[in-house]
Amino acid sequence: MQDTVAVALITALSTLAAAALTGLIGAFSTRRQLAHQLAVARLESAEAWATRRDELRRDAYVGFLSACDRAYRQLDRRWLETGADEPGSGYDEAYSAMRGVDEAYNLVLLEGPADVAAAARSVLASLTTEYADQRRFGDEPGGSATPLRDRHRERWLAAIEQRTSRRISFVDVVRPVLGRDG
Repeated sequence: MQDTVAVALITALSTLAAAALTGLIGAFSTRRQLAHQLAVARLESAEAWATRRDELRRDAYVGFLSACDRAYRQLDRRWLETGADEPGSGYDEAYSAMRGVDEAYNLVLLEGPADVAAAARSVLASLTTEYADQRRFGDEPGGSATPLRDRHRERWLAAIEQRTSRRISFVDVVRPVLGRDG
């Protein structure tokens, strides 16, 4: 009978040990699976955030360039207008377009990064300088029937050159940020 009890005890203990070992292995396996799922979820979340950030940046940059185009069109109209004793409606339209560039620039500042914001600031500075020149030239005494472009040809050509170079510089800085190097 002692042999039977010993066999029963050994069988019971081995069954309990096997159950404990199975539970322990299951717990470790579950823990590893959960850790892997958490890592995958974090990675997907980071990728989703990066994609959203890139979309926001792209929208801000495109909005800024579009606002610049509107301002350029208004400034071009002012260059072609003849002088007058009082500022014409082109000033109001140009001012409105400049405000649009300021608002778009604010989004670029928020979305960053710093080198893109600096390039945008350079574009904005050239626009502001051109607008100020036009205001100054338009306020010259003895308004002429000659367009500003013809009266101040060198400044007009310099303004066009500034526009082009600053815009290209902005786009060159933006492309790597958006992952488009070419």
